[in-house]
Amino acid sequence: MAPQPHPILQESFAIIDREMGPHPFTLAEYAILRRVIHSTADFDYKHHIYFSPGAIAQICGALAAQVPIITDVSMVTVGIQTLVNQTFANPILTAVNQVTVAAPGKTRTETGLLACHDRYPQGLYVIGNAPTALLALCDRLKTCAIQPAGVIAVPVGFVSVVESKVAIAQWQGPQIRIEGRKGGSAVAAAIVNALLVLAWEQYGND
Repeated sequence: MAPQPHPILQESFAIIDREMGPHPFTLAEYAILRRVIHSTADFDYKHHIYFSPGAIAQICGALAAQVPIITDVSMVTVGIQTLVNQTFANPILTAVNQVTVAAPGKTRTETGLLACHDRYPQGLYVIGNAPTALLALCDRLKTCAIQPAGVIAVPVGFVSVVESKVAIAQWQGPQIRIEGRKGGSAVAAAIVNALLVLAWEQYGND
């Protein structure tokens, strides 16, 4: 059975729809943006969200095929775990939990993400907190023959955040990102959850 939205979530979506008004997004893009706005109460995200051409369809297909989901931090994992379990039961790996000690010159999240990439280069990579992990992934993508199913690039903050998003923008694969300093774990989880619902609507009864 498809996951059913809670009545409060449905009411929140109705409020967002009224306040959003006319917009240029496709139905699928808006479904994702609406989840982001719901998680943040910030309509400014409509100016900062970016979808690469075909990204939604490609990522939804990968989710339906049970691609592993690699998150940077536990908060993202916690935010998507319930809906993952209700839909395609994709394996989820949390980068920061994959190692106990950071490699020299690297953060623990960066080290763990590269370890995940060694195992699952084809995974869906979801970065909501750690720009160092996103930068490390960008470097790895330059030389890896196997490309990810997609990248959700929404780290938040001031140090290396904008630079990491500029770096992933150079990658030609499917990606959804939040431009500028905004983002965060809640935004990353919202995007993945919206994609899971979209994928389930298309593939859930197959």
